[in-house]
Amino acid sequence: MRIVIVSDIHSNLVALETVLAAAGSYDALWCLGDTIGYGPRPNECIALMRQHASIAITGNHDLACLDKLDLSDFNPDARRANIWNGQQLSAENRAWIEPLPALVRIDDRYTVVHGSPREPVWEYLLMPDQARINFALFDTQICFVGHSHVQLGFEIDHSARVRRFLPESGQTLELQTTRFFLNPGSVGQPRDQDARAAYAMLDTDTNTVRFQRVAYDIGKTQQQMQEAQLPLALIRRLEFGM
Repeated sequence: MRIVIVSDIHSNLVALETVLAAAGSYDALWCLGDTIGYGPRPNECIALMRQHASIAITGNHDLACLDKLDLSDFNPDARRANIWNGQQLSAENRAWIEPLPALVRIDDRYTVVHGSPREPVWEYLLMPDQARINFALFDTQICFVGHSHVQLGFEIDHSARVRRFLPESGQTLELQTTRFFLNPGSVGQPRDQDARAAYAMLDTDTNTVRFQRVAYDIGKTQQQMQEAQLPLALIRRLEFGM
């Protein structure tokens, strides 16, 4: 079974369409939250997740766009973009995204969460010490996370040693008996100095995850953001992957 793992789309329809085209054939899609916020096409991105996602969870920007988080917790540019995103939502798309949880235990092997098991909405899981604490807080072998916009992973061995790794595009990871946190990176707003859209492909038959990057038409998204009068800083950052 081939499962596409996406996260942090952030209303970037151009990037999302490019990722779905690059992924080719697949059997399922899991979305790790922050489908909307920041970008110019919230309804279209939700519509694609409604069509393709068999598992979907919420993120902090999704909740902010729905006025379910205090907007003062966001910087002024993010706050302005989230308000605008929320105002655009159709009734059908709002009804789909509103009840999504921030963490789902899919089965005995896989958990998905936006931030971390400790703080499902807010924690940026970036350092080994954080990962070590969080490994004790879920009981499956693999936990897929988003939120940080960084394509990375953590592995804990049988001696409780935690290894952090940053995969290359196209790198395949074999999922052996050790446990993992795996972040597919951000589709719509990468923050690891690589402006290409990021995603991952889980193959349950070969017991592997392949990390992928794909170039998309950043200028088209930027033009859409300009037309929506979204903040200039959010428009420019897409060029730099930060």
